[in-house]
Amino acid sequence: MEYLFVDGYNIINAWSDIFDKNSPLEDNRKALCDILSDYQGYTGFRIVVVFDAHLVPEGIGSLMQYDKIKVVFTKSNQTADNFIERYVTEARYNNKITVVTNDYMEQKTVLHKGALRMTASELQREIIKKRQSASVSDKQSNFIIDNLDNEQKRKLLKIKHEDRKDK
Repeated sequence: MEYLFVDGYNIINAWSDIFDKNSPLEDNRKALCDILSDYQGYTGFRIVVVFDAHLVPEGIGSLMQYDKIKVVFTKSNQTADNFIERYVTEARYNNKITVVTNDYMEQKTVLHKGALRMTASELQREIIKKRQSASVSDKQSNFIIDNLDNEQKRKLLKIKHEDRKDK
């Protein structure tokens, strides 16, 4: 399995061109989840976005499904980094895991534990690239004849005309 763990608030803060710091946090979280859900459709990765709730008194944490991605709110006294590190440690041998964060120390830690790391800007570029390639393929013709070279087209048209003569 290929997993992508995303430090949610870290990405929201890093993508200042997308997320408005004056918007309600819930709106920014939903927008990030929408973007990641869309990206999941292009890649097939199992995406887990993790939001810190470690400062929430008596926070019990939660895990929910949002379209085809998982959203985790950590327990009180647990950071997104702690949650991600624990999962990387437990699952690194059977899975390919990439962690998305701009936190340099977290990047070093997950690399040491066997995961790959990706920065927020790298993820943003990757998402843009996937969207562009998807829109190009959508614009390409879906007719078989348009995807044949000239020799193949000539042979196909010859067969078509011979078939008409026989009728």
